[in-house]
Amino acid sequence: MEKNIVLTMRGICMTFPGVKALDNVDFTLRKGEIRALMGENGAGKSTLIKCLTGVNKFEAGEIHVDGIEGPIVNKDTLDAQKKGISTVYQEVNLCPNLSVAENLYIGREPLTKIGTVNRRKMNEMAAQLMRDLDLDIEVTQNLENYSLALQQMIAIARAVDMKSKVLILDEPTSSLDDHEVSLLFKMMRRLREQGVGIVFVTHFLEQVYEVCDGITVLRNGTLVGEYTVEELPRVKLVAAMMGKDFDDLASIKPEGEKDMSHAPLEIEAKGLGHAGKIKPFNLDIHKGEVVGLTGLLGSGRSELARVIYGADRAQSGTLKVDGKEVNIKSPLDAMNLGMGLLPDDRKAEGIIGDLSVRENIILAMQAKLGIFKRIPMAKQIEIADQYIEMLSIKTATRETLIKQLSGGNQQKVILARWLATNPDFLVLDEPTRGIDIGTKTEIQKLVIKLADEGKSLIFISSEVEEMLRTCNRLAVLRDGEKVGELNADEMSQEGVMKAIAGGGANG
Repeated sequence: MEKNIVLTMRGICMTFPGVKALDNVDFTLRKGEIRALMGENGAGKSTLIKCLTGVNKFEAGEIHVDGIEGPIVNKDTLDAQKKGISTVYQEVNLCPNLSVAENLYIGREPLTKIGTVNRRKMNEMAAQLMRDLDLDIEVTQNLENYSLALQQMIAIARAVDMKSKVLILDEPTSSLDDHEVSLLFKMMRRLREQGVGIVFVTHFLEQVYEVCDGITVLRNGTLVGEYTVEELPRVKLVAAMMGKDFDDLASIKPEGEKDMSHAPLEIEAKGLGHAGKIKPFNLDIHKGEVVGLTGLLGSGRSELARVIYGADRAQSGTLKVDGKEVNIKSPLDAMNLGMGLLPDDRKAEGIIGDLSVRENIILAMQAKLGIFKRIPMAKQIEIADQYIEMLSIKTATRETLIKQLSGGNQQKVILARWLATNPDFLVLDEPTRGIDIGTKTEIQKLVIKLADEGKSLIFISSEVEEMLRTCNRLAVLRDGEKVGELNADEMSQEGVMKAIAGGGANG
């Protein structure tokens, strides 16, 4: 191994049933380097980390760690820890009811001559560790008395004290405010000075350029490249993650482009926000308009839509629906106002696997009517058959369990569920993810048809081309904040990429 390299992973391959999760991936980390591991959802970041820490068994490739002879294979996370590889996750996995010192030394407590825990020594060691890392923490206090940010620092301190050479921080800033993030970065820089190699998994672009030295980009289980921060300005990083060659970005204009600015307003959001999820934003949506939400994964696209719909209750601002100010306390309130939400995670939030296609289709309609007004079976059959035909849902019968359908057909059933309620406003969050090209085109055409009928839609997709084809206007999100809008004239691949990447020295 090169003198200053602490970790190399070469040719790592990993297959899940039917999916090549990692295909010949390399990763290099130097001593005293903070390296961002970047990629959109499904790129392989978590899988690569799990291969390193012994959670996943990889099929091919080699891992080398500084100071250990020959390639290593970790049996589990404890084995990885013994070799100097520690991971701190977004959810702190320590014990809130124990003191800070007990958490720091759990499983490796200093003992007295008679074999009991030497609490005085443990507290002294913990206090010294906090001083070394410049943390103002009283180690005899219970962990639960401290903020999530400080709990994360304590988890990192524990990893450092266990003589970690490689520290993996997996989305550590997702739940932190700006002040807490700056505390974390201060600690990361201090560890870098001590020669620790840090792998920083994040979806916040600004943070990458604030604290990192290098960037490794994965896409669809393959390595796009390993770069220094200077080599990869924001726009090129976005292009690398999204699979677009920035120099060859073709300009695609939406079909049937139309200016909706004179149509009456369906939705007027003013200063709507939810702390820790989406910063206060303004957004108007006209009747018959498709507004796209664009930005990288984690930029706040889904969160913005969920706050309008009331799935996450707004903590600030006002919302008008069809000119009237409303207070949406729950999704049922939203449904009664003529709103619908197709969630991005159809398995967890969309389908009910053990119910039939018919039952899944009439679900939202039944919820709207309440449990005492059952939809007659003849009506249920009529509605189910109407939408099975209209959306070309491929199912043996209307009574087939939805879990037996393909992903694309499951998606169409959930779409049918909302269309059956005849909404005036519909949020479609990643409606075409993971489905075949034919079904994608059908759904895109349906979106345009619904808008032509006067319905208002929010459309969220990770695929820029799809947004350009279906949307009249785009709202741009970055790091949990709405940062701008693109009207029909400004909507091009290049315009979207630049807006997502944002300005700044690396813009």
